[in-house]
Amino acid sequence: MSNGLAILDNIAIWGRLADLLLNIIKHNWTFRRELVKIKSGHLIKALAVYSFCIVTAISFLILASDQASVHQKAVIKMALGLILFWIVIGGTLMYLFREPISRPVRNIPLNWKIKFVLFATALALLEEAVTVTMTNLAPFFGSQIGKAFITASANYLHTVLFHSVIVFIPMLITWSFLLGRYDFSPNQVFLLFGLVGSLAEMSMQPSNIFGGFWFFVYGLMVFLPACSIPPADLRGSRTPKFRHYVLAVVLPLASPIMFLPAAPLLKYLYDIMDPVFFVDSPFA
Repeated sequence: MSNGLAILDNIAIWGRLADLLLNIIKHNWTFRRELVKIKSGHLIKALAVYSFCIVTAISFLILASDQASVHQKAVIKMALGLILFWIVIGGTLMYLFREPISRPVRNIPLNWKIKFVLFATALALLEEAVTVTMTNLAPFFGSQIGKAFITASANYLHTVLFHSVIVFIPMLITWSFLLGRYDFSPNQVFLLFGLVGSLAEMSMQPSNIFGGFWFFVYGLMVFLPACSIPPADLRGSRTPKFRHYVLAVVLPLASPIMFLPAAPLLKYLYDIMDPVFFVDSPFA
């Protein structure tokens, strides 16, 4: 997974982009009404078809190419492993068993916002377990650890503590606040958090925005938790308007700033643990 902490460097950029988007659509009421009417389920299916086509094409071009290095081919195989285990298998199980899972979660005697953050964090940790495993399988894919990778480190703890899940937590806290005010459906939460993840990945590598599968990588972290929250009337939430959808993208992108007070502690832990990363670290 790309270095999530670099999102902090892009907060001003995303703020300006959001202002530009709002100005473009400010007077276009028809566009706003029609955009909100789009069925989230249909959009997810369209993204699935698009992602399948893009991933298939890129995988074929690289794996069949004599010009691609063994390391590039290994990265593609790692990405395919992530897609298979997290999106295809994991996503299918989450969808099929969403009700049997969400019912007992709702019955846990704990504030629903806390449960949402904890549940989503656990799923994010699970997703990172898959990606770190893929990185450590580099020799199996014909490469070497450190030459081909899809995470910042081959060490699971170092990855989640300094590069990925540590950044997701404030985003999830922000989403618990949003769900307390606005009645986003689980599908909408899936798509919006997936968009946030795609934009975060784009800040590391611009071409990532074209890989629609990032919607599924990130969206599956919050889909089941969103299915497990109380109904809107019990949460006191109301139907979101168009501006609230924009807010649901901008606020999570800006939320990692909440962890700035913890930066000295993270720096201290970084120095003690002396992790080895394949990419630049903000704590180095």
